[in-house]
Amino acid sequence: MAVSDHMPPEIKQRIVQEHVPGKEISLAHIIANPDKIMYTKLGLDPAVDYSKSAIGIMTVSPPEAAIIMGDIAIKSSGVEIGFVDRFSGSLIVTGTVSEVEASTNAILDYVGGKLGFTVCPVTRT
Repeated sequence: MAVSDHMPPEIKQRIVQEHVPGKEISLAHIIANPDKIMYTKLGLDPAVDYSKSAIGIMTVSPPEAAIIMGDIAIKSSGVEIGFVDRFSGSLIVTGTVSEVEASTNAILDYVGGKLGFTVCPVTRT
């Protein structure tokens, strides 16, 4: 008899991963004075004054809310939209540190207060 004859058959496990959409902003981060290479690698406009610049990054679920967030960002300060994706829920804005901070706070206030989203704290580097 072989050793393998005494071993129990291998139990196969099936793992199911799913995303349960909620109403939340899971990331709100401000990169103050990023290095120039960040703009290039992210495909953002590199023709900015890097000494006064910032990048704001946010993610949201449901992802379509990124469109609303982009609208709020533009209307609340002088930021420019670097990237918005209604399929992944990503939003990137650029501007001065104060503009990015103002737009981030306006977004969190609106979606948290008016739309009832759960919002995370703003982080900053």
